[in-house]
Amino acid sequence: MSRAPAGTVTEVAHEVVRLSIDTGMPFGTFRERYEQVVPSLDVDRFTSLVSGQNSWDDIVAATAENAPHGFIRYWSSDVGSLMRLAGDVGSCASYLMGNHTIAQRMYTHDPAVMLYAPLRTALHEDRQGAAWFSVDQPSTRFASFGNADIAEVGQGLDAKLAVLLGVLDVPVPHRLVP
Repeated sequence: MSRAPAGTVTEVAHEVVRLSIDTGMPFGTFRERYEQVVPSLDVDRFTSLVSGQNSWDDIVAATAENAPHGFIRYWSSDVGSLMRLAGDVGSCASYLMGNHTIAQRMYTHDPAVMLYAPLRTALHEDRQGAAWFSVDQPSTRFASFGNADIAEVGQGLDAKLAVLLGVLDVPVPHRLVP
């Protein structure tokens, strides 16, 4: 494969489907549940595995232990607390949630997939106090790379997200179920 000339720009317009789900729970209750079901990355363990130059199989095993429901929280921000300083009301927390062993299956084809991996999620409260879970449908993000192998992993992420929503005991959008 030949290299594109320096300065090349590509533009890809693509449709993304945002899914927003009324959880039927108060914000604090759902946030606590989400953070239990989607645990934080065990940074010390993975730093040790990387610095010890462990095998990918070791990474896969450690990830499976860290992510019992398939996903890990890599980052979070309590956006609502910050916005309250401007006089806004309502709670909101943003997260990066994913699984690096799944991302690797796409990365091998095009490292640019990391634009959308991990997935960005938001837990937010509406004006009536109901907690919502919002995420872009993974397959609609990853289909934009025009690679069947990447698209297939994106569809698998849809299914994994459906399972996670079931564990969280919230409605599963029909779009996520094959």
